[in-house]
Amino acid sequence: MGKFSIDTAIQRVLDKGDKAFVPYIMAGDGGLDQLESQIRLLANAGATIIELGIPFSDPVADGPTIQAAGQRALTSGVTLKKVLDELKRFKESRDIPIVLMTYINPVFTYGPKRFAEDCEASGVDGVIVPDVPLEESDLVSNALKEHEIAFIRLATLTSTPDRLAKIAEQTEGFLYAVTINGITGVQNRFGDQLGNHLTNIKQQTDKPVFAGFGVSSPEHVRELTAYCDGVIVGSKIVDLLHQGNEEEIQTLIQSAKTAHV
Repeated sequence: MGKFSIDTAIQRVLDKGDKAFVPYIMAGDGGLDQLESQIRLLANAGATIIELGIPFSDPVADGPTIQAAGQRALTSGVTLKKVLDELKRFKESRDIPIVLMTYINPVFTYGPKRFAEDCEASGVDGVIVPDVPLEESDLVSNALKEHEIAFIRLATLTSTPDRLAKIAEQTEGFLYAVTINGITGVQNRFGDQLGNHLTNIKQQTDKPVFAGFGVSSPEHVRELTAYCDGVIVGSKIVDLLHQGNEEEIQTLIQSAKTAHV
């Protein structure tokens, strides 16, 4: 379990010549009782890892689609503790790594040490905290390290070379390369310099590099994975799950397997 599960899952995909696909879903959107079936659906469709969002009242990195999903989950009473309890319930029947995406406030409220302990008990393999500065992340990263849980760092388009070098050195599991300036959400096209940005990040680290924010089509997957090891897709997956469109989810995830063809 833990960071080693992430490493193994990614390597298995890359060894086949495929690219990794990480769908993001909001825990509790549609009811927490749907979480197990949602994860199973995505795993069966070919996902490499599941990124699982924790609903929060002030989600600074989230666009309208994910904000709405979070609000639906909060309205139905979903909390970090309830998500961890539910993950623990079906821990033994899961065979796909789980990465939690949460903000720093819920982690501090919960307590970083207790959070790390309960993540391990629930079978969580990695954690992303987009609003914690690199310089202030030790309290969380050290707690997770004690339990062999990956602390995954984000690099933005505006990260300086020195900062990017530190992020590349410290990230575990993979490096999350943010593809746009601003919040999450479906994009029509990416900037012309994005390929250079991803290539630069790849040259800075021996960890896999995954591109995320705004990825919403098989064309995007093919475009981005020409420069990196995989993609993270949030708003589009959240939309498709909300619509019950399993066929398009399957098509989108499978596009990572043919991206290199």
